[in-house]
Amino acid sequence: MAQTQANPPWNFLENGKPAGYDVDVANELARRMGIAKVEFVASNFQSFIAGVQAGRFDAVVSGQTITDERKKQVDFSRPYEVNGISIFVASASGIGGVADLKGKKIAVTAGTTQAAFAKKTIPDADIKTYDNATLGLTEVGRGRADAALCSRFQGAFLAQKNGLAVKPAGPLLESEVNGISFAKGSTAFKQAVDKALGDMISDGTLATISRKWLGGLDMAEELGKV
Repeated sequence: MAQTQANPPWNFLENGKPAGYDVDVANELARRMGIAKVEFVASNFQSFIAGVQAGRFDAVVSGQTITDERKKQVDFSRPYEVNGISIFVASASGIGGVADLKGKKIAVTAGTTQAAFAKKTIPDADIKTYDNATLGLTEVGRGRADAALCSRFQGAFLAQKNGLAVKPAGPLLESEVNGISFAKGSTAFKQAVDKALGDMISDGTLATISRKWLGGLDMAEELGKV
């Protein structure tokens, strides 16, 4: 299963081993589906779809947003997490919302929906792409970018963990519903994944995993709102 392994608290390396919400979800899915061992493969958002199509990955469990364009290329499971795009700025910044980003230098992770949102929505912005959100947030903290767009959960986690002088500004710009992707036509695999996810939601396992990694958030409850 492919992940960025650089996207905490969703998936990252902890003492050299994969950890995070997505990792726990993937391992629990495998257990319920009778898969003896999960091999986690490091990749990135730009390569996920091509990797699935080429058979390099059996699945991507890495917070991929379900979009109509992506659904033309891969199949998705039922939603297993929801997320939202936030603006992160330096602590002393005067930026309070998306209207203040016009013409600014914006850091985003390459290949993400945040990158697409920035290019489509922010006029005259100087969009700078990075391999992961940590690099983009660090650029903001050091004053080399005016703002970064990333998950509110992820940004808050990374800022605290790395001592970055950044903070979220304004309301969520866009909510995202994320799924697990795999090759088109994988009907039996999709049915097995969807059943396991449904069972995890109904028996409280998904809520337990999310509370562990997402500051007490009940992801099953959040999924019920979409």
